[in-house]
Amino acid sequence: MPQNFERLVERQIQKAFAEVKLSGLSGEGKPLPDRSGDAFNDMAQAVAFRIMAEAGALPEEFKIKKLLDAAKQRYVEAENEEAKYVAMALIAALQQRYNIAVEARRRFMV
Repeated sequence: MPQNFERLVERQIQKAFAEVKLSGLSGEGKPLPDRSGDAFNDMAQAVAFRIMAEAGALPEEFKIKKLLDAAKQRYVEAENEEAKYVAMALIAALQQRYNIAVEARRRFMV
C-alpha cells in the first residue's frame, strides 16, 4: 500500500476513535474471527460471502449443500434397501442442483 494512503487511513481511524465512533461496535473487545481459510479464496468473493452471511443471506449453493449433507446422513441411517434407494435418488437430484448452482455462481462472478 502506498505510504500516503496508509497515513490517510491511519488519520481517519484516529479521527473516528477521537470522535468515539469506534466504541460500542459489535465484537468490541473480542478477538477477530479466524478467517485463515479465506486466504486461498478470491478476496472479493470472500468479502461478498462474509457480508451475505452476516446479513443472514446465503447463496443457493450453501442451502443445497446443507440439504445434501442431510440426505447423505439419511442414507447412512437407512434401515432397508427401499429407504436407501429413496435417499440415493434424493442425493443425486441435490448433487445435480448443487453443481448447477456452483457453476452459475462461477459464471456470474467472472
